[in-house]
Amino acid sequence: MGKRRRVAEENSSNKRPLVVGGLIAAVVGGGAFGAYALFGGGAVAEDGSSSASDADAVKTGPLSAAEVRTAATTFLTAWQDGSVTKAAAATDDAAAAKAALTGFGEDGRITDVTLTRGKRSGDAVAFSVKGTVSYKGTTGKPLAYESSLTVVRNAKDGKPLVGWKPSVVHPDLGEGDRLVTGEAGTPPVKALDRDGGELTAAEYPSLGTVLDGLREKYGKTAGGKAGIELRVVRAKATESSESSESSDSKDASKASKSEDADQKAPDKTLLELSKGTPGTLKTTLSPSLQKTAEKQVSAKKQASVVVMRPSTGEILAVANSNPNFNVAFQGSLAPGSTMKIVTSAMLIEEGLASSDKPHPCPKYETYGGWKFQNVDKFKIDGGTFKSSFAASCNTAFISQAKKLDNDSLTKETQQVFGLGLNNWSVGVPTFDGAVPVQSDAQMAASLIGQGGVRMNPLNMASVVATAKTGEFKQPYLVAPSVDDRSLATASRKMPSKVQTQLRDLLQYTAAAGSAAEPMAGLGPDFGAKTGSAEVDGQKKPNGWFTAWKGDLASAGVVQQGGRGGKSAGPIVAALLKAGS
Repeated sequence: MGKRRRVAEENSSNKRPLVVGGLIAAVVGGGAFGAYALFGGGAVAEDGSSSASDADAVKTGPLSAAEVRTAATTFLTAWQDGSVTKAAAATDDAAAAKAALTGFGEDGRITDVTLTRGKRSGDAVAFSVKGTVSYKGTTGKPLAYESSLTVVRNAKDGKPLVGWKPSVVHPDLGEGDRLVTGEAGTPPVKALDRDGGELTAAEYPSLGTVLDGLREKYGKTAGGKAGIELRVVRAKATESSESSESSDSKDASKASKSEDADQKAPDKTLLELSKGTPGTLKTTLSPSLQKTAEKQVSAKKQASVVVMRPSTGEILAVANSNPNFNVAFQGSLAPGSTMKIVTSAMLIEEGLASSDKPHPCPKYETYGGWKFQNVDKFKIDGGTFKSSFAASCNTAFISQAKKLDNDSLTKETQQVFGLGLNNWSVGVPTFDGAVPVQSDAQMAASLIGQGGVRMNPLNMASVVATAKTGEFKQPYLVAPSVDDRSLATASRKMPSKVQTQLRDLLQYTAAAGSAAEPMAGLGPDFGAKTGSAEVDGQKKPNGWFTAWKGDLASAGVVQQGGRGGKSAGPIVAALLKAGS
């Protein structure tokens, strides 16, 4: 990084006029921040000053427009001047703000800063940042981005202050993240699809986070050379202590830690000062399926999908409506009724259900003090387990809770489906699912994919792939031969009688059950399951759909999409058709 330069708090020898709302004022500039101008209206003095009698009173209530403008201007003016201590004092967390603002200049090496205050929206104020980034002998490059701040009232003295959070400095910064300019920690990677074509975020927007993850893992071994960049360096993930877990199982604690660690986003390049030489890395992605996946998710809000090969575990496509977070790989969502695939395998194996034998599906079922019901309170009189599965009858599963141990579903998920052990090695960060041991009503809820169960489309594509083949194959994006890594395995195969019946359930659901409409024309070697997961605070549930056709398995979710067959079903079906 070279020698750090101390950011001067004040430099009286470098004064020049500052334009603020049409007024001219003498300002202090300098240090690592360099020249600065603040435009956008509203000098601090515009709001007047409090009288002596008002000074003793602690002001409460909503902030006025004048208070918001004043607090924002005070903070931005001090920041531009290089007066880090003064700027930090204008926030509600002076220590954190001072560290971040100091790092902006010293570690980020951002100089010649210009801030332009934008429009106020309630207590929030938008502003733009322009500056120059330089490093040692490299030619400086311009940097420009938009940010915002929110003004809050200090509870102790009523003073308006900037509510501190790292994103004030840059919108990509999270807690503990830093802006750093220097030689990139890892060389760039030129990622290739399975046919040898280059994968870029420009052509495939969903792959931005995937490409960042590939670079982070393989940049040093793929043969490239690092360049000089301004990057967001992420904070190291911290694990929750076991003592903080309320679960009655170490597996639940392990799953919680796994989620914390695996949700960590990779470092992000913001600006290249000099290009590095990329190494080459081949992935398993199919260019045609990836293109189709991108098109499908772009047509909906909050949609995510994955396609893989059940026979090998190769991931052929991954796409998300939101390109900034890979929900498909790292999401942690209740999977709703798609989890009934795992629950059914467990019930069949334990002799509590059989595809063609009678099975209860009443309107209601009570367990652990909770009253469960089916969608629209339907019931099936004299039906089989197959008919209950195809109609996604909740009570058919809840009715078996009293015959199960608290850890029955957890064991099935881990031992047969290879999930929830935090040991997948896909090639980029993933969340590997979680089915914590629970009791009473929460245990019953987990049987229908609610309670503490958490999955993502990658997990559920793997679930239906395992159901199809009878053997778990860990999904992967980069072949293990590239870096001699070991893939996760399940401790046991699915018993053949269980696999036969489970495939029968899924095929019937795809042909004549809740999944029939989107799966029309894809048979006969196919199977599917719909799902919807209720989420507190949402008007509509998350819609899930997972299916296989031939040697393709796919799963998708549309958050707040409603019924899975209507929302996620067409996305998954389109990909299965495209890959046929």
